[in-house]
Amino acid sequence: MLSIEKLNAWYASSHILQDIELQVNTGEVVALLGRNGAGKTTTLKSIMGLLDRTTGKIIFKGEDLIDEPAHARFARGLAYVPEERRIVQGLTVLENIRLGIVASPLKSREAEIIEQIAQTFPRLKERLNQNAVTMSGGEQQMLAIARAIAAEPDMILLDEPSEGIMPILVDEMFELFTELKKDGKTILLVEQNVELALEISDRVYILDQGEVVYSSSARALLDDPEMQERYCAV
Repeated sequence: MLSIEKLNAWYASSHILQDIELQVNTGEVVALLGRNGAGKTTTLKSIMGLLDRTTGKIIFKGEDLIDEPAHARFARGLAYVPEERRIVQGLTVLENIRLGIVASPLKSREAEIIEQIAQTFPRLKERLNQNAVTMSGGEQQMLAIARAIAAEPDMILLDEPSEGIMPILVDEMFELFTELKKDGKTILLVEQNVELALEISDRVYILDQGEVVYSSSARALLDDPEMQERYCAV
């Protein structure tokens, strides 16, 4: 579904990503791991078209998106859940979810999609009319994921979903990812909790200083604590 070839990215004059190559097949969960500053978030932003300067190829469903703006990539079926969540202040939970539908061709199915979201996220179902920013951090993270899923994307880019979340909600969130995987969703996951990420992933890539330094099955990395310590220890 997604093939990255010789992807380079810059922030101003800083060359962050250097010839990144990775692949995510349909229905896979692929983890993108590495220490802080390794280039993981930059990779997701580059795939989504959120950086001013990138080169290489971002082939999604057979089309190279490298020159397309973010809204066009969204329309093609890519969804991005950033670490900072970007919940819209002043809107209810329901109104935030609707934002995931309004720019897609799914508007006519809004009631059906909202009901599906409510069933998938019981915590949100209880809070649909609540001001979204008054919820806990974990609940806001679930809302950000629900808003992305509402657009029925072909692939979801998840950036640090467990960051700053209480353990009970982290467990609920990863149970949700497991269910999404069973439903055939394709996910590229950036996550500092290495063990949790590997438990739900099929394959893994490790970044270090803007380069891919390791790739394997998730099971192989789970069985290699030395490699985890070398590149993933916080």
